[in-house]
Amino acid sequence: MNTCKRIAITPGEPSGIGPDICLALAQKDFDHDLVFIADISLMQQRAKILGLKLTFQHAELSNKARPQQAGTVSVYHQPLLSDSLCGQLNIANAAYVLACLNEAAEGCLNGRYDALVTGPLHKGIINDTGIPFQGHTEYLAEKTGADLPVMMLVGGDLRVALVTTHIPLSQVSAAITSGRLEQTLRIVNDDLKTRFKLAKPRIGVCGLNPHAGEGGHLGREEIDVISPVIEQLKKEGVNLTGPLPADTIFTPRHMQRYDAIIAMYHDQGLPVLKHHAFGHGVNITLGLPIIRTSVDHGTALDLAGTGKADSGSLHAALDMAITLTN
Repeated sequence: MNTCKRIAITPGEPSGIGPDICLALAQKDFDHDLVFIADISLMQQRAKILGLKLTFQHAELSNKARPQQAGTVSVYHQPLLSDSLCGQLNIANAAYVLACLNEAAEGCLNGRYDALVTGPLHKGIINDTGIPFQGHTEYLAEKTGADLPVMMLVGGDLRVALVTTHIPLSQVSAAITSGRLEQTLRIVNDDLKTRFKLAKPRIGVCGLNPHAGEGGHLGREEIDVISPVIEQLKKEGVNLTGPLPADTIFTPRHMQRYDAIIAMYHDQGLPVLKHHAFGHGVNITLGLPIIRTSVDHGTALDLAGTGKADSGSLHAALDMAITLTN
């Protein structure tokens, strides 16, 4: 049995730190085959800017996966559509970023790659082209035919999953329906069992409102939607607790009680996770037919090409992807 996995890695926005942190990975030995889906000239140019002496080669996907050798960069060439300069967004390359993602997603579906690790992209520049784009999570769900993707970030001993992701705060309450919440809780519970090998996951669920609604005085979402779904699934044997106020569940004494915490919206849960483990956190998309992990940070345009970018989160995302393939 071949234990060497082939991992697709997309650097993301070409003018950001994605190429830099990918090149940092390529300087190390790995027991697995790392394939960077990018413009090979872009990667060579960035290596020159950073003063890195690396050997670049076109990926041979028809061959058996081979361990990554330090100093060798294996690239599946996806050509840029226009010049890319460090720190300077170029709207003409938005389609290039999506083309890299398309190759990676299709490759994971048909078995060319065992998992996908994504670098940071710039959502704004893609939307500026007229292409509606919420983020990696939603885009990959559409490309892979997944019904509902669930974003979960992992940092150290903390796992935080989201019921809603990249939507305005004004739309959150309406988006938290009984069906969406139930499906999210089922996906998190199932993936914690199958991918993280937890026999009976302990899941804490946040309320939406301050003090989890204060018995209806600060909002009725907990009474009308969240509590009924939790009680229904508890009867089926799902190990759930909640709804609990976010400022209670994210205290150290409570966090250690759960294998995962479900937040109702993006900025309810992710600031805590990033404070807990920024730079070493991993974004995992649950509910997909493929394995996808990502960094916990953005494009950091001001650091591109400076040699100051920290590759810790990308390394952690790669380690997590490899773990999940096993």
